[in-house]
Amino acid sequence: MKKLRLIYNPFSGERTFGGNLDLCIELLQKAGYIVCPVRIGDGIDISETLSDDFDVIAVSGGDGTINIVLNLIMNKGLNHIPLAVFPSGTVNDFASFLGLSKNPENICKIIAEGKAEELDVGKAGDKYFINVCAGGLFSDISTSIDNNLKANIGKLAYYMEALRQITEYKPLKLRITDSNGRVFDEDVVLFLCLNSSGTGGIKNLSPAASIQDGLLDFLFIRDCDITEIPDILLKYFMGRLTKNKNVLYFKDSRVKIEADKRCKCTTDVDGELGSNLPLTIENIHKAVRLFI
Repeated sequence: MKKLRLIYNPFSGERTFGGNLDLCIELLQKAGYIVCPVRIGDGIDISETLSDDFDVIAVSGGDGTINIVLNLIMNKGLNHIPLAVFPSGTVNDFASFLGLSKNPENICKIIAEGKAEELDVGKAGDKYFINVCAGGLFSDISTSIDNNLKANIGKLAYYMEALRQITEYKPLKLRITDSNGRVFDEDVVLFLCLNSSGTGGIKNLSPAASIQDGLLDFLFIRDCDITEIPDILLKYFMGRLTKNKNVLYFKDSRVKIEADKRCKCTTDVDGELGSNLPLTIENIHKAVRLFI
């Protein structure tokens, strides 16, 4: 029988995956896998649980949990092992983009079929991301919200935090250099480096995004008059942000982003804390194999 490492976060989303664990093990065993589950929790170093001994690595959780496992896989050189995702987070941007079912039985069936596709991965400094690297306004929402609040009110917690941040934001003075050497000096309130089409529950921020084209979608929202903010927000939530005059948008495989020395800017990668600017953000083409 083949071996499958299943890493699950019991605190993700509505905290329901634990109740489906036995069913998943049963279905995967019937498909020919020995299932070795590991529960994420305090005092557990999951890096020690991943090795070449496994034929499949599976993860249950939201975007942040997937990001943690992705970074371990990439840093340990295990990206030749196919990855399976059981979406169980509050938002699940990456899983939504791929159309992955939230029903664990359906994911087990996909694993049983044994078909995995090669997908791109982003890299920001020394951090990998599967969905998005962001900086500026809204970018730290995932790490700012209390986990209990997310569990109790779901997506509403994200929107409440966004409204709070709007009143406090300060623009970032950025120098953006693309792979062709073009330089853009911009005052920016938010930047998004997308591997998929959306983040924060908004599905079509960049409708042309592909996770297999070797490129990332870069969106820089410029500082503007306060009277123009409602139009930006409207297009943000409607998925038409790339068409706004106050947005610098382009696709590229590698971009360097630098901030004014007086401006400290941290980044968020898939809901986890990333590195400070300056950063080189690049696409790693066909970096992982995923059951979809």
